[in-house]
Amino acid sequence: MAMHTTRRAAEDLSVVPRFTRAGMLEVPKDRIPDAEMLPETAYQIVMDEVMLDGNARFNLATFVTTWMDEEADRLYAATFDKNMIDKDEYPQTAEIEARCVRMLGDLWHAPHAAESVGTSTTGSSEGCMLSGLALKRRWQQARRKAGGPVGTPNIVMGANVQVVWEKFANYWEVEPRYVPLEGDVFHLTAERLLDYVDENTIGVVAVLGSTMDGSYEPIQEICAALDEYEATSGVSVPVHVDAASGGFIAPFVQPDLAWDFRLPRVVSIQSSGHKFGLVYPGIGWVLWREKQYLPEDLVFHVNYLGGDMPTFALNFSRPGAQVVLQYFQFLRLGKDGFRAVQQTCQDVAVHISRTLAEMPEFTVVADGRELPVVTFTLSPTVSKYDVYDLSRKLRERGWLVPAYTMPPKRDDLAVLRVVVRNGFSHDMAELFLRDLREAIDWLDSLEAPIPHHPQPSGFHH
Repeated sequence: MAMHTTRRAAEDLSVVPRFTRAGMLEVPKDRIPDAEMLPETAYQIVMDEVMLDGNARFNLATFVTTWMDEEADRLYAATFDKNMIDKDEYPQTAEIEARCVRMLGDLWHAPHAAESVGTSTTGSSEGCMLSGLALKRRWQQARRKAGGPVGTPNIVMGANVQVVWEKFANYWEVEPRYVPLEGDVFHLTAERLLDYVDENTIGVVAVLGSTMDGSYEPIQEICAALDEYEATSGVSVPVHVDAASGGFIAPFVQPDLAWDFRLPRVVSIQSSGHKFGLVYPGIGWVLWREKQYLPEDLVFHVNYLGGDMPTFALNFSRPGAQVVLQYFQFLRLGKDGFRAVQQTCQDVAVHISRTLAEMPEFTVVADGRELPVVTFTLSPTVSKYDVYDLSRKLRERGWLVPAYTMPPKRDDLAVLRVVVRNGFSHDMAELFLRDLREAIDWLDSLEAPIPHHPQPSGFHH
């Protein structure tokens, strides 16, 4: 009988059991490997790694969308190769972006919604940067036109603002003036505003939905205070609304609330499409009241791939798929659908806050009636554990619930926060409350307090 020795051809390696392949035995962590591997092997390696991340649906810390319809997932896969900046190559995606801007202009009551001025961004943070730049440039132009010294510009905001505003002030050399928190009010108010405003103020940032506790700042009252300031001083200070979350909540759940372009002093608004705009991460929007509020010298006209492309952005190439998904959500849900989704989120949040209020271990700080966000702290009678211990205990069941202190002058208050997003159903809320009760029971059963270590001073998401 003839004996034959054969070698497995490279193309036959796919039949080798997946977890016995060479690529699975030694995975480089700090350098690109010398040899290639089968795509299935690389896929398995990466999937095994990301399995260690938390379950996105159990992440009650984030405002960012973690669920969309299956049709949106398919649309995402079909459009992930589109480059948003290349409007000559992808003109219909550019048209879809323009439609979304006009739709948002209508939603936010722009004076001329059909001619709305705005752009998509990589997220709300880029929108903050762009709107801040426009405020600074208009202030510089006005000072030069008046013939006075330009001086050092400042921007006024509550101490509760998201960290992006600190970055803006640092990167673009604007003095940040933080109005401190006082008492049980954890956001900017009209009566505390005017002590920080002067002729060098490029604008006031008013937040529609604080990340700290989900509360709305009284934007109409803030604008009225600035109207009075202008009447007595002659200095006109514009308002930018940071509606990162509230921009897609208030129009549907609190439609009569005046916070947007209905207020003449509001010159720009930015919001996150990937938060309560119900789109996967990577999309934000910024709109200006009218063209005059976006200085033309900030807009670049680039000859790109044979076409003139006006652009105002901090990024260049970026995915267009999220813009397509935003348009999908506008068509898929309509105003009635958005209203149903956001109202359900608020209903779940209020149910959670009412349940917590009935538990002696907790004091509710914000009850979810503005943003669908519940913020709560431990009652003074609790001594064996703190909010950080409870947060860690909940993580054992997969729940990611952030614990953090409030900003300066109220950093004595440490809280937990639950963000209710689309996909966090009443049933999931009951599961969370069940696990919360079990965590409390376990912590209460301890014979002595848990030893404590230094904790983070704040939370910026």
